[in-house]
Amino acid sequence: MSAQDFLVELGTEELPPKALKSLAEAFLSGIEKGLQAAGLDYTNARYYAAPRRLAVLVEQLAIQQPDRSVNLDGPPLQAAFKDGQPTQAALGFARKCGVDIADIDCSGAKLRFSQTIAGQPAVSLLPGIVESSLNALPIPKRMRWAARRVEFVRPTQWLVMLYGDAVVDCEILAQKAGRTSRGHRFHSPEAVRISSPSTYAEDLRSAYVLADFAERRELVDRRVAELAAEQNGRAIVPPALLDEVTALVEWPVPLVCSFEERFLAVPQEALITTMQDNQKYFCLLDANGKLLPRFITVANVESKDPAQIVSGNEKVVRPRLTDAEFFFKQDQRQPLEHFNQRLANVVFQAQLGTVLEKAQRVSHLAAFIADRIGGDTTLAARAGLLSKCDLATEMVGEFPEMQGIAGYYYARNDGEPQDVALALNEQYMPRGAGGELPSTLTGAAVAVADKLDTLVGIFGIGMLPTGSKDPYALRRAALGVLRILIEKQLDLNLVEAVEFAVSQYGAKVKADGLANQVLDFIFDRLRARYEDEGVEVSTYLAVRAVHPHSALDFDQRVQAVQAFRQLPEAAALAAANKRVSNLLGKLEGKLPAGVEARYFDNASEFSLNAAIQHAQQDVQPLASARFYREALERLAALRDPVDAFFDAVLVNAEDESVRANRYALLAQLRGLFLGVADISLLG
Repeated sequence: MSAQDFLVELGTEELPPKALKSLAEAFLSGIEKGLQAAGLDYTNARYYAAPRRLAVLVEQLAIQQPDRSVNLDGPPLQAAFKDGQPTQAALGFARKCGVDIADIDCSGAKLRFSQTIAGQPAVSLLPGIVESSLNALPIPKRMRWAARRVEFVRPTQWLVMLYGDAVVDCEILAQKAGRTSRGHRFHSPEAVRISSPSTYAEDLRSAYVLADFAERRELVDRRVAELAAEQNGRAIVPPALLDEVTALVEWPVPLVCSFEERFLAVPQEALITTMQDNQKYFCLLDANGKLLPRFITVANVESKDPAQIVSGNEKVVRPRLTDAEFFFKQDQRQPLEHFNQRLANVVFQAQLGTVLEKAQRVSHLAAFIADRIGGDTTLAARAGLLSKCDLATEMVGEFPEMQGIAGYYYARNDGEPQDVALALNEQYMPRGAGGELPSTLTGAAVAVADKLDTLVGIFGIGMLPTGSKDPYALRRAALGVLRILIEKQLDLNLVEAVEFAVSQYGAKVKADGLANQVLDFIFDRLRARYEDEGVEVSTYLAVRAVHPHSALDFDQRVQAVQAFRQLPEAAALAAANKRVSNLLGKLEGKLPAGVEARYFDNASEFSLNAAIQHAQQDVQPLASARFYREALERLAALRDPVDAFFDAVLVNAEDESVRANRYALLAQLRGLFLGVADISLLG
């Protein structure tokens, strides 16, 4: 046979469940790279991964490397010999090739060495490829065990390496290769003989091990959904939790458990958090999105009495839920606003003061923003003042993920207005890329205020993000501000808002140039956003050049310029604007206040001037109303008179008055386009 299947399985103690999938993928990738580097062909390769094993199956792996030719050129002939004797250059080349000078070809202009290297058998190369792949796995901390000096993520227990039906004779990570694996720790703890690489999965299945990670994951996902439906609910199945549970079990058996309905009085987010994060359970929701007093656990055994497993899990979860209930009741013994007293002693940032001071700044800034986006200033100020209170609660102390959410429930309990309560949670939105945005104007005002306050404060003390280091998540804050303002169509003058935020810090920050620095940082984030949306960088730069004050206005201009680019007149007008920009850039002295027809001496000047006057009447109202696309479409009609002008007129005329008049005419033309964007940058 010219090709056979290859299998390697490394058995270990239980591997870290959150890392199992990435370890398996890296193991496969390393082996494939090794095979490709060795020139060993194969038809397909895949990984297997379970709590106590990593494995790779390679189908139809070539039995031997192909022969390969080596051709090396050496020094020129005249430098290789002197008086018929080899020089040091020639002798060094021979040593490099590992042969005597007599074996070097001296018939050409240069010394040359040619050799055909026979391919090595795959079975002799495989141990090194496997070992290199294991050594390259992304393991942050390796461990040693017993008296051995070898290191791995967990102690190794066995090694299976089969090429075809034969064992590959080697030792890796202190394990001698064989064909014996192990079954399920409880159902089938005895040794399992692997007949051949192709029967690996079925041999283990007979020993209660589903070695295929994807198959186990699909089984867990499907059975959890089926059991949830039987309970008239739907399961919450975060992908990361599904992967982790899949990595914890070899023989998954999902079971439905329950808890006392009294716990449903606790915010369901807290219950879900503790059941998912601490117990790895799948929670169930009803048709209205309310938590059911049920959860699904995934056992690793097929019990004759599953009720015992169910009962055990119900006993384990009860103390967790009781803790959440206790914290919830304790926090509600005092109004939410009283927690601000504790925040007066909690530092936000050493140079910027306490968390309470931040909340007070956010309150004032949120009211300022709400007034300009059509919101309620009183509600925004109140929400800002309460925005950080829940950070001092017992609930958030135990469950940090509840910040904002706990505040919402406590505000509702205190009888605060609905918008205020919602804003306490919405201030943290969006929580990630593509995350949900605030649903209320009050929430949007507080969210933008909180982020702008952080940006101004941290920039104001010189702690700018560098490279991958961004400890205060300033990039995420800037993107959050932009998403809220653009996607919710909120027309906020960011220049005014940032300047207001700077003024609140007083002497705590270096105010000189700070506002511009923060604004540049915020608007710089738009470049990557538009690139992701397929908008050309030059479109972004054309709008950036006119410095819009509003993120929404910026976006409207970008969309208009992007549409303008598709017009047949766009390229010519962009080139003309670039020419005009260059001419005006070289102008010495001041432009005339206006254009005077008495200096025209060419029909094309009269035509362009008339076209510009008509365009001004049409375009300026459109631009003022932010109908930028329509404005640019109207300006596209200037192409012909602009082209005719440049074909017929010498701008730099000898007569100073004529020359200045022509510059004034071109300045009016450029000003029309700059009302939307600097399209000279599109060329």
